[in-house]
Amino acid sequence: MTDPLCQVIELLRPRAVFSKGISGAGRWGVRYSEFGQPGFCAVIEGRCRLAVDGEDPISLEEGDFVLLPATPAFTMSSFEWAMPRHINPKVTPVPAGEVRHGRLGGPPDVRLLGGYFIFESPDAALLVSLLPAMVHVRGIQRLSLLVRLVGEEASEQSVGRDLVLARLVEVLLIEALRATQGKDAPPGLLRGLADARVAEALRRLHSDPERPWTVAELAREAGMSRSAFFDRFTRMVGLRPMEYLLGWRMAVAKDLLLSRGIALDEVARRVGYGSASTFSSAFSRHVGQPPGRYARRDRRDEGPGAPAFARAHQ
Repeated sequence: MTDPLCQVIELLRPRAVFSKGISGAGRWGVRYSEFGQPGFCAVIEGRCRLAVDGEDPISLEEGDFVLLPATPAFTMSSFEWAMPRHINPKVTPVPAGEVRHGRLGGPPDVRLLGGYFIFESPDAALLVSLLPAMVHVRGIQRLSLLVRLVGEEASEQSVGRDLVLARLVEVLLIEALRATQGKDAPPGLLRGLADARVAEALRRLHSDPERPWTVAELAREAGMSRSAFFDRFTRMVGLRPMEYLLGWRMAVAKDLLLSRGIALDEVARRVGYGSASTFSSAFSRHVGQPPGRYARRDRRDEGPGAPAFARAHQ
């Protein structure tokens, strides 16, 4: 049966753009403005402090991995307080070589590999909203290995580099997200998949989005009463069942319209609408423009600016 998490990652279409070594020594602190694109950081050795807006501050230690799917503003620092330097990752130039914070001479207290990538999906905001705002994973060697591979591949200009990076980032995302899957996760896809009843309903609607689902039918698939299922799904996922289904159908439809070149009535059928006109009306309400115009839009946008985790000035 379809894996909803893998489907979401595939539709997000992550593409690696940048990675860089970062180190710090002595007293130091940097305050990054909101970036909006996904950023990641792996601690190679040592320790430092990370305070992400809207989240509790955390200590980062060797072997830790952090993923911010939409990278809000944050502060990274030593444990000794220092007035942080402000950095706007969208405009600050990227220095050559490793970024060093604090004392320039001597061995570093902490070494990290930071980077960012972009989601090429036109529906990235919806899909990212299903993920945790911050993923913090401790001591998983597979993640550290993947981050190192991303860094090595990003620094080369080998044949097939972009394809290899895209696949590595997909695996990195899945590994990080499934490592945090659990009942303690905030409402969203990961928490829903950690609940056996809700997960069954999610797998069913992801596997067959063209089926005319109702809340009662999804409740039967989950082995629950309609009211109990509705409350549980909404509490776990953060969206009502039909809201989630509509959002998923529209995400699939956007992908089909932009990348497959198939007829409108076939797109409508694949996402559960009986006619092209019914689908067009629903799509226009949800997206703000008819599917034909959406399919013709220019998708040659350039990528975002430099990364939050991996940008700094000297």
